[in-house]
Amino acid sequence: MNVKPNIGIVNALVRITIGLSVLAWSTAKHTKMPWRDSYVLLGVLGAMKVAEGIVRFCPIVALYEREQNLRSNQNQSSNEKSMTEQFLPYSTQ
Repeated sequence: MNVKPNIGIVNALVRITIGLSVLAWSTAKHTKMPWRDSYVLLGVLGAMKVAEGIVRFCPIVALYEREQNLRSNQNQSSNEKSMTEQFLPYSTQ
């Protein structure tokens, strides 16, 4: 898999800041109430945001961009098909 940065510097800094805040908050809450599993999940999500900011790659953004590329390719192929239908009144096949 080719991992290229797909988020900007400011977006990466925001992700790191928010991720560290969520990670610190969930760690503090988990030390007071270790039987709650939700704080562990929030800690993992915060750590994931920090990693996304450091690497500057977000898999959700990559999936969205891929879907947009697929849709634009489908629109281009349907436009080309309609253009040939306009020039050829009947099928030669």
